[in-house]
Amino acid sequence: MPHGEAAVADVLLIAYLKEQSGKRIEQARKREGVTQRQLAIDLGMGVRWLREIESGNPRARLEDHLRCTYELQISTGHILIPLLFFGQDMEFPEQLTGGDLRELERVCVDAVAARITLQVTPAWRRPPAATAG
Repeated sequence: MPHGEAAVADVLLIAYLKEQSGKRIEQARKREGVTQRQLAIDLGMGVRWLREIESGNPRARLEDHLRCTYELQISTGHILIPLLFFGQDMEFPEQLTGGDLRELERVCVDAVAARITLQVTPAWRRPPAATAG
């Protein structure tokens, strides 16, 4: 894919993530019975900006989406897992876009933690089975 097309695809992917994230944030907020005003106060932001996040405004920062998910205690998988695929120049499986990615997020975190732990553990401290691979 030529450089210009790749840049457009990148922008479209991030915009799509923000749109999907905004919907999930709004659904979670309503499910918890939290008003936009209360969530905005809890996050230290204006109600208008929270509306922009929930509407999927492309100008909203992913950091703000993450702050909302943390405050509402919902999975960040709908943001982070597609970004992992994106960062590896891999296409994100379309069938995962609508589901709850909490379990997949946990599997990814466990796999990454195990791999990092293995890489930073000196060979002489690794269990025998871990040094064979």
